[in-house]
Amino acid sequence: MAACRSQWDKSFSQDELIQIAAREKRGGRRVVFTNGCFDLLHPGHVRCLAEARALGDVLVIAVNSDRSVRGNKGPERPLVPQQDRAEVLAALSSVDYVTIFDETNTSRPDLPSAPQCSGQRRRLAVGPSRRREEVEAAGGRVVSIPLAPGYSTTNLLQKIRKAAAAPDDGASQQPT
Repeated sequence: MAACRSQWDKSFSQDELIQIAAREKRGGRRVVFTNGCFDLLHPGHVRCLAEARALGDVLVIAVNSDRSVRGNKGPERPLVPQQDRAEVLAALSSVDYVTIFDETNTSRPDLPSAPQCSGQRRRLAVGPSRRREEVEAAGGRVVSIPLAPGYSTTNLLQKIRKAAAAPDDGASQQPT
């Protein structure tokens, strides 16, 4: 089991991470990889990451850049800047390494040193993908992790917007 590292020494460039992942694999450790926006971290994310971490010895997270989130989710997203999202993820004990990638589609960033296991949230695992073929060709496997029911950043944002748009009933102005 890896020694606990602070979030300050878990963030790396993709080039650095390729070398780190190769070193971890040479040391006999199973590297698990996943990616996503992680705009408003909620229990669904935390559970998914814990399940991904349980698939191996080292969990690598690639956080979508602000530009790629806007391309995938629309101009109002992300709500949280990429460096802040990476810092919050790096603070989780299940996460070993974090990098930011700047892709405008939902494919994985190119990591020539393919992970031994790639955890995908179920809604992203639709049919064969180039990434799946690369991971399997390198002797790894792709695992679909079910989404935690009832958790979604999009649904959370809808609740926040609905609450913000609701008329004030005056309760907030009453003295305590």
